[in-house]
Amino acid sequence: MKTTNPVKRVLVKDLFWKKYKQVVAEEVIPYQWKALNDELPDTEPSHAIANFKIAAGESSGEYYGTVFQDSDLAKWLETVAFSLRDHPNPTLEAQADEVIELLGRAQADDGYLNTYYLLKEPDNRWTNLRDNHELYCAGHFIEAAVAYYETTGKDRLLHIMEKYVDLIQQTFGTEDGKLKGYPGHEEIELALIKLYGVTGKDQYLDLAQYFIDQRGQHPVYFVEEQEKRKHIHTAPTWNDDQHINFGLGFEYQQAHQPVREQTEAIGHAVRAMYLYIALADLAAVTDDASLLQTCETLWNDVTNHKMYITGGIGSAVNGEAFTSRYDLPNDSMYCETCASVGLVFWANRMLRLTSDRKYADVLERALYNGTISGMDLDGKRFFYVNPLEVNPFQASRTDQEHVKTERQKWFFCACCPPNLARMIASVEDHVYTQTADTLYTHLYIAGKASLMLSGQQVEITQTHHYPWDADLSFSVHTAEPVSFHWAFRIPGWCKQAEVKVNGEAVSLDHLEKGYARIQRTWKAGDIVTLHLAMPVERMRSHPLVSMNQQQVALQRGPVVFCLEEVDNGPNLAGLRLPKCSLITAEYDESLLGGMVKLSAGGYRVKSPAALYSSEPPEWVPQTITAIPYYAWCNRTKGEMRVWVYES
Repeated sequence: MKTTNPVKRVLVKDLFWKKYKQVVAEEVIPYQWKALNDELPDTEPSHAIANFKIAAGESSGEYYGTVFQDSDLAKWLETVAFSLRDHPNPTLEAQADEVIELLGRAQADDGYLNTYYLLKEPDNRWTNLRDNHELYCAGHFIEAAVAYYETTGKDRLLHIMEKYVDLIQQTFGTEDGKLKGYPGHEEIELALIKLYGVTGKDQYLDLAQYFIDQRGQHPVYFVEEQEKRKHIHTAPTWNDDQHINFGLGFEYQQAHQPVREQTEAIGHAVRAMYLYIALADLAAVTDDASLLQTCETLWNDVTNHKMYITGGIGSAVNGEAFTSRYDLPNDSMYCETCASVGLVFWANRMLRLTSDRKYADVLERALYNGTISGMDLDGKRFFYVNPLEVNPFQASRTDQEHVKTERQKWFFCACCPPNLARMIASVEDHVYTQTADTLYTHLYIAGKASLMLSGQQVEITQTHHYPWDADLSFSVHTAEPVSFHWAFRIPGWCKQAEVKVNGEAVSLDHLEKGYARIQRTWKAGDIVTLHLAMPVERMRSHPLVSMNQQQVALQRGPVVFCLEEVDNGPNLAGLRLPKCSLITAEYDESLLGGMVKLSAGGYRVKSPAALYSSEPPEWVPQTITAIPYYAWCNRTKGEMRVWVYES
């Protein structure tokens, strides 16, 4: 297994992503800080900071929030760590340091750190791993500790979490006297592997492997745990008799069978993503071929059968879960923002295992579509659910009340806003990977990267206006000539590409898993140019995706487009796009901060007055306008749809 490592020193200059990163630094982080401190008017309170102050004995009151409320603060800290890389802010860093000290004061003497159990059920730790997210919250704080240490060099939070992990290690395992359990919501597994990466301590890797290998073993631990709960007093959370599995069984937590035997993505989509990330990470560290094969099998199931064109996953509100293959409804679907963020992280890990275009294509699809649609352009309102169709009927349908027609200020279950923020703040981590003598360019995000190749310092600069412009330029800066391989991804959506080095064409006849690989001795001033043709494509679904038949989605480059009522009028389902219509793409600087919009000649079906009629409908000519899906609902509230009927 030939793995690659992420290139860490990347500075984003890209107009598209720099704007998003700036919004996170200047708007989202302060906004979410106010939310965590219950300072947003007319908004669902968080109480996350208050819970820790109560646990530290510095305030009075009752615990408030979900059982995983602590994780919102953890993700905020991780976002701060990533943001400080390219937006140094001493005031913000001092604020984060104060939060970390608060965590230390709230931590129990034995290392335990979870405000729900510290405040609400102090005698019932580890009694409901299935539902109550203790290990999930621990995992998010471990991730925050690693990120904060890597950015600032400060190890206070790292030590707090190591003390907690030592307690977890004493509690769980196959040895006599230990609990044989594992988390209902995966997360700590991938976090422990990150902790191993910065500390080099094998016990953290061993604990991650234990949690992964123990999952799904029979008898299922959650059954034993449920029996034990009958003999203790616990606060009411979920009804054990009905169980939280929403009729999915232990598939909901991917605990229905050992992970190496799992061949189909099933259950809660976010939990699945975090598990699959951990599998990929463990496979990379241990060179475990069986885990790699499991990852490949699950990847193929998700991306070939259960993924929306936007990179959304988890089509069912029931359990926020995967369903059967090709079940991809557009108006009742779920597509939680966290699930698409998880898909981005998983694709990144799969790329580290194997530099294959199929992973980077999905990574890019989710980045430009299904993730950032979860936040409005000013960073102050959010979607939990990301529909592909909003219509007039949803408001009166209780089976679709989860679909919101406009973004919300905050949520009682607020996992998505901070998850999206940490992804945007660290988007540069997905651009490149490398070996000692090879650089892989996976994403086209303008900026500078500094790295060691063949033992020499090299700086790479990307310059372009992607994803709107088809022409990209890369320059090399090095003190002395240096020989290395440079692999450029030719996206799967691109049917006509050109690559040149110093004006000389590079043959693309033999791509290596979708990458144009160039080996030469590079010198300062060398220029690589790419032309990735971006015509508007009419995308069609597999014939078994029944709800999309006779419809097309419009895509240009990596960006999926949608129709909005504000541009096209009501009853978007009545629009028809003729097969022969020319679709034009125009960059509009005044549209929502600048983006490409599409226009085409089409028709609106004008039906007879009767509910049912044998008369053919009248077709009225109309221009059809589409904007990028990620930007919908940033103007006037109204209908939206991605798939349009083709005539």
